[in-house]
Amino acid sequence: MVCKNSKGIICFYNSRGEEIRRLKNKKNYPSVSLCLCVMFFSLVFLSCKTSAPSIRLPETCIKEGTLPLDKGALVYLAVNVNEARSFINMLPVKELNDNTVRQMIDRSDFAAAAIFPAASGRRFQITTWGNYPKSAADMILGTNKNWTKRQNENRASYWHSPADRISMAISARNLFVVSSLNDTPVNPIAAGGGSVEVPEGFADFYSGAVLSCWMDNPSSMLQQIMDKAGVPLRIPVNQLFFNLFSGNQAQKQYEAVIRLEFESASQARGMAAILNLAGAFSSNDPALQIAKLILSNRPVQTERYLDIKVNFNGESEIVQVINSLMGMF
Repeated sequence: MVCKNSKGIICFYNSRGEEIRRLKNKKNYPSVSLCLCVMFFSLVFLSCKTSAPSIRLPETCIKEGTLPLDKGALVYLAVNVNEARSFINMLPVKELNDNTVRQMIDRSDFAAAAIFPAASGRRFQITTWGNYPKSAADMILGTNKNWTKRQNENRASYWHSPADRISMAISARNLFVVSSLNDTPVNPIAAGGGSVEVPEGFADFYSGAVLSCWMDNPSSMLQQIMDKAGVPLRIPVNQLFFNLFSGNQAQKQYEAVIRLEFESASQARGMAAILNLAGAFSSNDPALQIAKLILSNRPVQTERYLDIKVNFNGESEIVQVINSLMGMF
């Protein structure tokens, strides 16, 4: 404690009220009010280190080549939540039924998400951008018996719900959520604040889309998709990007572009011919929606890229495709 005694001399006292230091010449030392201000801002700074971090804007993250998600996922997504909210609300994701999580997502403008393989112990990870009432949310979660407060290795606090298998951290501008396959707490904040690299070309491709995604190992993923559809076709792609654009808002129509990148223009030309031959494939089975998108629409070649355009008549068709994708993992 710092104060002046009856003679105007600045004195320092310990917690037992014992004087430990005296500053006799007050002209050579800062005032008591300045000392208290320094102590106050030091405490504020230290307390901020234990809060969830604020992440730079999503457009900046993507342009600079990283997203605040962990490595090891099979699919990574970037979502304009304001434009995608209508079909996001239709997704049968039980973790989003939690009232607190739902309220936080309703305050979001943009989200980045990752879908993980079962072997990782996680289902998905989400980082969102928006405006969040952190203090109010902490108070509500603190009084909810389903949520317990935890700390990660950097002493940043987060909340965990064993019943819903969700871990969540909140800052004023960001929400961090991870869903697990068991009730073990998992740090929802990505290591280093942004550890997954955005593939080359994705930043230009995704611009203006409602939803964009890429696959971490697209050749293997496409093989699984075709095997599940019963189609003996191998597509040796280097990259697979997917963009969803809003079309006729009144009729809730959307247009999608699937971009396949190959080693060379000649390889892309050969695969275009093969995909055209396989175009007779069709199925009404919702589980085969992804294969149907690729095989039932004619690809257009640009050098070593094949672009496949798809039209969606209504949000329910989009939800079917997303469910089909998530059902693979």
